[in-house]
This record gives sequence, C-alpha cells and structure tokens, in this order.
Amino acid sequence: MAPQLIVFGVLAAAFALFVHGRWRYDVVALLALLAVTGVVPGAEAFSGFGHPAVVIVASVLVVTRGLFNSGVVDVIARGMTRVGERPVLQVGAITGLVTAISGFVSSVAAAAILVPVALRMARGHGAPPSRLLMPLAFGSLLGATITLIGSAPNVIIATFRAQTAGAPFRMFDYTPVGAGLAVAGVLFISLIGWRLIPVRKGQASRQELFRIEDYMTEVRVPEDSKLAGKPLRDLEGATDADVVVVGLVRGQRRTPAPSSFETLQADDIVIVQASSEALQALVDATGVELVGSEELGEEVLGSDDVGLAETVVMPAARMEGQTARSLSLRWRYGINLLAVARQGARLKARLDRLRFRAGDVLLLQGGTETLQEALTDLGCLPLAERGLRVGQPRRILLAVGIAGAALAASGTGLLPVQIAFAGAAVLMVLAGLLNLREAYESSDWSIIVLLGA
Repeated sequence: MAPQLIVFGVLAAAFALFVHGRWRYDVVALLALLAVTGVVPGAEAFSGFGHPAVVIVASVLVVTRGLFNSGVVDVIARGMTRVGERPVLQVGAITGLVTAISGFVSSVAAAAILVPVALRMARGHGAPPSRLLMPLAFGSLLGATITLIGSAPNVIIATFRAQTAGAPFRMFDYTPVGAGLAVAGVLFISLIGWRLIPVRKGQASRQELFRIEDYMTEVRVPEDSKLAGKPLRDLEGATDADVVVVGLVRGQRRTPAPSSFETLQADDIVIVQASSEALQALVDATGVELVGSEELGEEVLGSDDVGLAETVVMPAARMEGQTARSLSLRWRYGINLLAVARQGARLKARLDRLRFRAGDVLLLQGGTETLQEALTDLGCLPLAERGLRVGQPRRILLAVGIAGAALAASGTGLLPVQIAFAGAAVLMVLAGLLNLREAYESSDWSIIVLLGA
C-alpha cells in the first residue's frame, strides 16, 4: 500500500505545482520522476523517454518547422486575408484551418504557426484578437482527435493496444469518430461559440492590445543634415505623420520633453514616439538616421536582403529580463533593435540598455535569411512581417511532399508512425528545408521531458 500512497502523493503534489505555475511544467515533471525513483526501479526510471510517443512528437515538430520554413504558412496567411470581414466567416476559416492542420501535425505546433495569421486578421479588420485566438485554441484541440499523430495520448493508447492486443491503432483509425467530433465543434464555434467570448475593455483593436503606435525609438541628426541649427519643431513638423519628440540626448546630457524651440545640433540623438510607418516617413523626409540601424548603412528599414519584423516578447522567453547589449543582438544574431513599445509605460532607458519584459512589442531589423531563426531562438512571436520569407513553389512542394509521404507510409501501415516521421524529419534536414540547429530547437524539449517523465 505504501508505494501506491507515494505515487498518488507525488501526483497530487505535481498537480498542485502545475496549477501554481511558479516552476515550469517540465521541471515539475522531472522532480516528480525523481520523487518516485524508490518506487520505480532506477534502471527503468527514464524508460519513458524511449516511448514511441516521444519520438513521434519530436519528429512531427521538426517536420512542422520544415513546412514553416518552406513558406507554406505565408501562403496560408495570404489566403486567409480574403475571407471577408464577417465575424462568422473569419472565425469559421481560422478554426476550420487549425482543426485540419492539427490533425496532421502537433496541435501545439499548429496553433503556434497560425497565431500570427490570426493576429494579422484581427489587426486588419480592427477585431478583438480574442475573437480569433480562443477559437484557434479550441480548433487545435478538436483537430487532435482526427488522426493518430494529432496528440500524444492518441499515440500512447495506440501503443498500449499494440502491447495488449497485438496490433496498434493505425493513422486514420481515429478518423470516423474524430472527424465527426471536429466538424460538430467547428460548426458550433463558428456559429455560436465565438459570440460567448467576453469582449474586455482594451480589446477593441490592435492599438489597444499592443499599443504598437507607441513605439519609442532613437534617431540621430547626421553632420550634414539640414536639421542641424534648426529648432526641434522643424523635425516634428517635417511630415504629416504623427511623430512626438519625448527626449533629447546630447553627449552625456539627457533632456526629457525638450522645448520645441531647442536648437538641434549634429550628432544629437532625438527620442521619438511614432508608428513604424511614421518612422519611415520621418527618415525619408529629414534624412535622420535610426540609431539601431546604423551598422547597415543605407538599408534603413528594408530591402531585398533586409527585412523588418514586429514581434512580441513571450513569457519565459530568452529575451525577458535581458537588454539588446547583454544579448549581443547585432553580433550574435545579426539583427538590430529599432524601436520598442511597452503597454501603458513610458520608456526611460536608452534602447540598448532597456530590459525587455513579456508583452513588449519590438520592431526588429535583420537579414531575411537569418531574422526568422533569430526570432525563434529569442522567444519572440511575430505580429507582422515584411520580406522575411518568400515561399518558393519548389520548396513548398518539396516540404508538402515529404510530409505527405510520411502520412501515406504510416496511414497504409507500410511503416510504423515513429519510423515514417523520423525519416521525414531527416529528409527535411537533408533537403535544406531547415538546418540542424533549427531541427533541435523545434523539438520542444520541455514537451519531450513532460512526455518522457
């Protein structure tokens, strides 16, 4: 009786820690595993990491990253902009799409790759983001019931059946029940469910959600600028765009809210508040230099080789609590911090010394080849992208072909699911759809630890 009490006690403690949320779920899972080591023989303590479910989930995450890199998501995003402005159509489209995708990739990955699409749709139509994000979450769970690889529990049950009955569930054995459940769920969410989502104050638009119009950035007055010797008001009135000067840095002296009659000098750094579009207009009209882009010369806001990304810092991201200087954004990642927006707070520190917080919206600039990889490594979720990745038909067909072959091989019973998708993951790397670093990073080890434990 004692071993059972220990196991249930550890499970209860683990559940309490999951709910409390102070420690990450993967850390809690490992602690629970160590706590029952006396009950579970030491030689078998880590046998769970060899379970087929772990291999399948890791392989599916790698395959999903290959599909993402190929440009499939960009094609989807462009298609979703044509669904119209009616909420029923928008909710139905995003819910149906994530439901279909999550049947063939990890439900977590399906939701993650479509969050930027949902945010773009909401921002484009001035809709509350929750109207699309919550149906997106439910749709990913519905889709997980359609196929064997939709969720880890499906794989675990199939493996258990193989051990007890001699034959596992195959890829589409779940489909007759799961597809019916998914269709009913999508119809309910699209027609009725979204109307039950509470609309909270501050969710009416993208501006109220992220305050992206409140970017804070720094511009430098070049030595040959026509603004040198002119009053500060000439810079503010140089364009019709809404640009607000909130500070002036001259040498070691910083002046908050300077007078509009203050005379500008060469090498002055002016701290301004503006949208990304207003920043572009200001640079074009005055010739000032964005401090964050100084190492890219004339490529100020974007070109064929240089792209922009509006991103939000996610909770527990690598960036949280760090600064652009401590992260060595330029040296290590080859990206520049152009501007920062922080909801409801005036930024006082210089951009390179500002400590990032979860929820900060950043305007980043970098090479189109490396920017997406850097965002993934730093833990940033892209809200809007310009020129990051252009889907090439050949790469898209190759990625879809590899994923489709894995589905066909496992669905017909030609290969076990774990072998089919592990092979697909290797082919994705060999085909150049992602590199080894991306493959290892896309295998979310927090999920792997949780499954193995």
